[in-house]
Amino acid sequence: DCWTDDATRTLIEAWGERYVSVNRGNLRQQHWQEVADAVNSRHGGDHPGSRRTDVQCKYRIDTLKKRYKAEKAKVLGSSNGSYLSPWPFFPVLHALIGPQFPAKNQNPSPPPAAGVPRTPFTLPAVPVRPRSFKRLVREHAPKAPSLATGDVFLQRKYAPPEREDSEGSGSRSSSGRRERTGGSGELVRAIRRLGEVYERVETRKQRELVELEKQRMEFAKELEQHRMRWFVEMQIVARKKAVLLEVEDVHALRTQSIST
Repeated sequence: DCWTDDATRTLIEAWGERYVSVNRGNLRQQHWQEVADAVNSRHGGDHPGSRRTDVQCKYRIDTLKKRYKAEKAKVLGSSNGSYLSPWPFFPVLHALIGPQFPAKNQNPSPPPAAGVPRTPFTLPAVPVRPRSFKRLVREHAPKAPSLATGDVFLQRKYAPPEREDSEGSGSRSSSGRRERTGGSGELVRAIRRLGEVYERVETRKQRELVELEKQRMEFAKELEQHRMRWFVEMQIVARKKAVLLEVEDVHALRTQSIST
């Protein structure tokens, strides 16, 4: 069961959209079938046997979750979070399932000194039903919240550098332009994928039309052959009847001549 990086990326996108839509709960069989259909629509014709079932997609997601847990343990277990995961799917999976897999804090911080009030640890609010899965990945992939204090290493490694307040509105405007550029790139990719799907559909339609025309011509040929056989057989039967009538006429004339 070989998954390419492109097929895996499509799988994560399709699964992530439905995973977020059900409030990060368990997907039903209908959802998994929709995920399989989304993967097959883009990668079903890559090579023979590349079509996926809902069960195969579920097993692949389980495998990715296990790999994510292993990579996260490496990051948190390294010295000061110096390990940077080379796995390309780590940031997006951390944004989706990071809060579900908190790592144990092996080096707990010392208790606060006497008389110093303890500040409770709170998580930033995450939207329950975001407008789109891709927007969720853009906003939370670099800094996914987690119940483990060690996740500060993940945030430090995968978060973009903070901008100083002195940059002002110029930085915000340039960031807005980059977001718009990213949105335009996504639109171009979506249109390109739509064009590829349309081209495959049209190609398949042309092949089906050619096959139907071949079947029509073969049927017409068989029908013509059947008609010709029937015509020849009718000619033979008519000739036989004519010969029998001639024989009967000759026999009648001979009988009449003998009687006279």
